[in-house]
Amino acid sequence: MDMVNTFLNFTAFPFTFAAMCFLLPPFLFIKLIISIFSSFFLENVAGKVVLITGASSGIGEHLAYEYAKRGACLVLSARREGSLREVGDLCLELGSPDAIVVPADVAKIEDCQRLVNATISHYGQLDHLVNNAGIVGVGQFDDLEDVTKMRPVMDINFWGSVYTTRFAIPHLRNTRGKIVVMSSSASWIPLPRESFYNASKAAVSAFYETLRVELGSDVKITIVTPGVIESEFTKGKVWTEEGMKVDQELRDVQVNVIPVGTIEGTAKSIIHSVCRGDRHVTIPSWFKVTYFLDMLCPEVLEWTYRLLFLTSTDNTPRGAIGKHIVDFPGAKAMLYPPGIQSLDVKTE
Repeated sequence: MDMVNTFLNFTAFPFTFAAMCFLLPPFLFIKLIISIFSSFFLENVAGKVVLITGASSGIGEHLAYEYAKRGACLVLSARREGSLREVGDLCLELGSPDAIVVPADVAKIEDCQRLVNATISHYGQLDHLVNNAGIVGVGQFDDLEDVTKMRPVMDINFWGSVYTTRFAIPHLRNTRGKIVVMSSSASWIPLPRESFYNASKAAVSAFYETLRVELGSDVKITIVTPGVIESEFTKGKVWTEEGMKVDQELRDVQVNVIPVGTIEGTAKSIIHSVCRGDRHVTIPSWFKVTYFLDMLCPEVLEWTYRLLFLTSTDNTPRGAIGKHIVDFPGAKAMLYPPGIQSLDVKTE
């Protein structure tokens, strides 16, 4: 066995490089042709049943609006029933033939089963499952007194998607449907103070990449890896060791100098990619650069993040150099959409 590995140590890299020089260009050309072809023949979701978790706000809310404009029947789920009903009413106005509301906490497996059962009971089928529910956990690891207080980040972001997917798969197989899962560019970017959030999104990506292999062509999967997008997090809503709270100064520390994408444009791009059958979508597209930087020169990313996020003028997170840059006159107006300055966000 050691001899085989020793042989591969010497031959695997040069052989792979040589093969890629010959095979990669035609492969990429074929993918380009397929992508162009798919752009002209987008999936028609009119009348199809779409279940969206985390639909009361943020990306989930606007994905519901985009599906509604395309005539999809909707199942909207989140913990806040009042907000869900407002979203549902607007979806009906935008063109959805039917939209039902099912309040649920995806961190509870029984709620996820009830959610899928309610979908099938009402519509008799499920075509798209959009696993969007999530929270952002913030806290430097060695400063946490009780790391178990961060468990909800994994329970909602990872297990919430897993639970719902498990109950939905038999029905998605019947319709040869799709799973849309909201991962994050944080799955490869080592953002300081977000170790649990980063880990939860990396777990989501790895899980659905594996599930894609297991399900084959029965159920298509689109993994979405947004950059920093307008949301309740960019309004300051974060999960900490003390629980959920709204802290815009901490938001400025964590969002830092990263430009924030608008939520409407993000939702449109996601739905377009889903209907085109894309395996992955990163929004904004320039964020893919960080993936290659992480693979090719991770030291540069580490140095940059330590400088912007951890180098502080007063030894506290709020003294981070990146936050001082954001505090320059006019910087927020250039980097952040106007809507994220609002404090109209609930912590439950």
